[in-house]
This record gives sequence, structure tokens and C-alpha cells, in this order.
Amino acid sequence: MTRSFVLTLSCPNRTGIVHAVSSFLVEHGCDIGEYQQFDDPVQGRYFLRAQVDAPEETDLGLMERRFEPVAADFGMAFTFSDRSAVRVLVMVSRAGHCLNDLIFRWRTGSLGADLVAVVSNHEDLRPMAENAGLPFVHVPVTAGTKPEAEARLLELVEEFGAELVVLARYMQVLSDQACKALEGRAINIHHSFLPGFKGAKPYHQAYERGVKLVGATAHYVTSDLDEGPIIEQEVIRIDHTYDPAALQRVGRDAEALALSRAVRWHCERRVLSNGTGTVVLV
Repeated sequence: MTRSFVLTLSCPNRTGIVHAVSSFLVEHGCDIGEYQQFDDPVQGRYFLRAQVDAPEETDLGLMERRFEPVAADFGMAFTFSDRSAVRVLVMVSRAGHCLNDLIFRWRTGSLGADLVAVVSNHEDLRPMAENAGLPFVHVPVTAGTKPEAEARLLELVEEFGAELVVLARYMQVLSDQACKALEGRAINIHHSFLPGFKGAKPYHQAYERGVKLVGATAHYVTSDLDEGPIIEQEVIRIDHTYDPAALQRVGRDAEALALSRAVRWHCERRVLSNGTGTVVLV
């Protein structure tokens, strides 16, 4: 019997990284089942994701401690993660297309995550959540109650043991404090092309932000509104025959696709931070 885990890391690029990592894994009786890497020639950084089968009795905490000398030698930021389903709390307002898509993929086993609850500032989507067997928590938000509502949100994240928060068309702007508390574990879907590059050298700006496609944009939540690191974008082709209603219909499809991919890739530990952008190893 074996247990499976994922090793992800990034570090300054230099010779010997692959040899050091593979040698460590072999010495500990591990077998690499899936392996992706990326050398960023501009930033001079190396990124790696390895899906590993290890002896059943392997202690990941002990593996991490034993790997620390290797990491220190190469200046690595790294994680060892087991492959248990990530617990996801979904936040919504009134639009239900992204929630509906996430529920479908969760129930069919293609999301790579475990939905644990739905939180909303409106009651509209309670039937959808409860019909799927998900707890639905109504947390109303007004200008005067926003601090209390956000405090309740963070309480719910802890209560449900959520490792990821997904803003599936949640139409409230989170405060800087909430963004900081959820840093690296909150994904938003934006119903537009992001980012909007202004000023000189737009292509340089696009590279620095890690743009994947133009279309609906799934990105990590930061205190800079709609400026977080991009995980995935879905492209849409249109022509002069598309009126606003048609644009909205195809836009909903793009949002659902981009968001579900971003959630799955995050939960499979395929998204690595690269400055203001991301590296997605799929």
C-alpha cells in the first residue's frame, strides 16, 4: 500500500535542482507519478510540481523536516501536501450560474474539491444550495453592518474548516482586513477582461501580470480590487450579431468555465505564485 502526496516548489534557477529533488525522493522510497516543471528565463526562477507515491507509513511532516536542508541549499519555497479533497466554502449573491456549475462538477467528481457550505448576502440561492445538500448561511450586508458581516464570514470559514473561499459572483467588495485574512486562499471570478492595461508598454504590463487569455477572469483576491494574480481566463469570440442579452449568456458560460478550472487547479496544487502572476502547471 502507498500514500500519495504533491510536492511543489519554486527557487532561483541553477543546475542540480532536479537531481537533488529526485535523489531525495528515491532515498525515501518514493515514486514520481506525475512531474511538471517550468524555467522562467525572465525572472530566473524554477517551478516544480511532482505527484508522488510514497510508502503507506510515510509521515509528511517528517518528510518536510528532512527536506529542509535541500531547500535551504537552493533557496526553495516548498510544500508537501496530501491529496485529500480541499474543503471549499462558496460565496454568492443572486446570480446562480457559477454556483450551479460548481455543484454539478462537485457531485460528478470532476471539481477536485469538496464543497462544504454556501454563504450569501441574499436568500435567492438557498434552494439551489440546499437541494444539493449544502448548508446555506445568509449573512446580510449593509454599509453599516459590513464589519460584522465580514467577521461572521471569517467565523464560518473556521467553523466549516474551509481551506478555500470561492467568490462565485459575490457582489460585495471585501475589506483590506478580510483580503489579508484570506490571502492565497480566496478566488474570485470577474465578468470582464482583466486586467485593463493603461499607459505605456501594455505588453510588458501583460507579461508582468501573467495574462493567460482575454475573457472572464479567475484570480486570487487581494486588497487591490480585481488586481489579484490571474489563475485562468476564458476567451469568447463574438461578432456584430451579439446583443447585450446574448453577450450575457456567453459571458456566463465563460465565467463558469474559468472559475471551475481555477478552483480545480488550485485544489490540485497546480498554481504557484510568481510575483504578481502565477505559474499553472497542468
